[in-house]
Amino acid sequence: MASPKSSFLDKVLGRISRLDAQGLQTVVQRLARERSFLETLFNTIEDGVLVVDADGRVIYFNTAVTRLIGLQPDAEGQHVSEILPDVDWKSLARMDAAGGKRVARHEFEVEYPSPRFLRLYASPLDGDAAGSSGVALILHDATEARQKTFEAIESERVQALTLLAASVAHEIGNPLNALHIHLQLMEREVRKLHTATPSTPTVRIGSRAKSRLVTADPDVSGVAEKLDQYLGVARGEIHRLDYIITQFLHAIRPAPLQPRPASLNDVVQKTLALLQPELDNRGIAVKSKLARQLSQAQIDPTQIQQVLVNLIKNAMQAMTSGGTLTLQTSEGAEGVRVSVGDTGGGIPQEQINRIFEPFYTTKKKGTGLGLMIVQRIVRAHGGRIELESHVGQGTTFRIWLPLQERKPRLLEAAVK
Repeated sequence: MASPKSSFLDKVLGRISRLDAQGLQTVVQRLARERSFLETLFNTIEDGVLVVDADGRVIYFNTAVTRLIGLQPDAEGQHVSEILPDVDWKSLARMDAAGGKRVARHEFEVEYPSPRFLRLYASPLDGDAAGSSGVALILHDATEARQKTFEAIESERVQALTLLAASVAHEIGNPLNALHIHLQLMEREVRKLHTATPSTPTVRIGSRAKSRLVTADPDVSGVAEKLDQYLGVARGEIHRLDYIITQFLHAIRPAPLQPRPASLNDVVQKTLALLQPELDNRGIAVKSKLARQLSQAQIDPTQIQQVLVNLIKNAMQAMTSGGTLTLQTSEGAEGVRVSVGDTGGGIPQEQINRIFEPFYTTKKKGTGLGLMIVQRIVRAHGGRIELESHVGQGTTFRIWLPLQERKPRLLEAAVK
């Protein structure tokens, strides 16, 4: 069955030999208009259209091809293998020679003019009885779709791991509670050893009932001190495991926000009062630069305090000996800001992009969940968090929170 052609060309080809000069001029003008229309149409679509002849030479390409693979305007006449080296032109040529309406599909990556993942669809063009007159190549940019697919797969994997880890964390919590209770019982027994008085048994010598005090009991004080040390280590490790599980459960089971009008300055001051003994113990100086007049914002004070506790503890751990912790608040047109800065070693540039990833940590005993929880709470408030760090100088986290809760925008009613 012959392929359908345009009615205009059918009419022209049927009486081409009978056209006069004016008729031919009219036909040429009509074809020029159609060509201009098709070029305009092809240049407006986002997919690249590349047409090559039977020898593989480029005879047409639209604007999208220039954007996708960096093809220059003078590329007509070049062989397709020079432009797209990843495409197997021999297989396309065999498809061309075989005729028919087969479509070949191919996927490849390009680095120029920018890294992209492209899908290519190739189909032979209609020709004469000898075969096809060339091949049409359609280039589709699938970079974003591929990235979304990867993100969906990663999200499903993380969700599966999260559910598994949540069940494991729940199961670990029960024996931890039992261990904690039994450690308390052991500590009571050790305290009894400290307060116990050694017995003084009576020893009979000869026929007379003479008694003599003999200290025959072992020295329990040394044993009690060693048990105290062992119990202290065990207690510390159990507390650390309990902290890890608590952080993990906070990360996978976020508590709903309970926003109310509150002062960010009050939250900062309460957090400082909570952590001041630890700051003093580490010899860290605190610079508090709180705004004198700060509007109340719709925040959950408890969760914002959790954000500040995590950031301040990170800052303390970044400063090994002494250092200065800087807390600053300010107000903008639509929100309030708080920043937490330290004078620690800073974060290398290659680690900054991963710093908010779950389970990624630069600390030996870190969980990699603290900053993820911070980011989740800030986003739940409709705010944003920024990070600035310089190696050898320190790190500053800046948090912006809106003054009012974001309300959905409704379409305005049409004025009648």
